[in-house]
Amino acid sequence: MVTMVRLLLFAVFVSAFGQIAGAAGVELPVPRQTIHPGDEISHQHLVERKFPRRTAQQFAVSTHRGQLVGMIARRTLLPGQPVPVNAVEKQVLVRRGEPARLVFREHGLMIIMQVEALQNGGAGSFVRVRNIDSGLVVSGRVQEDGTIRVEN
Repeated sequence: MVTMVRLLLFAVFVSAFGQIAGAAGVELPVPRQTIHPGDEISHQHLVERKFPRRTAQQFAVSTHRGQLVGMIARRTLLPGQPVPVNAVEKQVLVRRGEPARLVFREHGLMIIMQVEALQNGGAGSFVRVRNIDSGLVVSGRVQEDGTIRVEN
């Protein structure tokens, strides 16, 4: 009986300690005000708010401002709520179906041609494009200025 009581007290202690430890929170970046789809997120749009540690562990939410600043909202982000990682995207510089400029550089030679983008893409992402004249499909990396660079 004494052992049972000790076991029960130990279980209560561990449970209470676990709740206290779990209550120690984590600060997550949240919108200061409503952010609408298509809006670019800046430092001024964000504040830090404390959440239970399990929030960041159970849900795929952004845990640092650096993951959000400069990104574009894909859907409405509500004030004070954690931002799901799939609710933001890089700014789209190349849009599917629209004309784009393809740049090829090698040993001082530079070729620029008009292509049709086959995918959306932001800076740093690889996209497939089609040469309008020949129909040839190639891949290249989207540059900060919106051009697509290919290498040999």
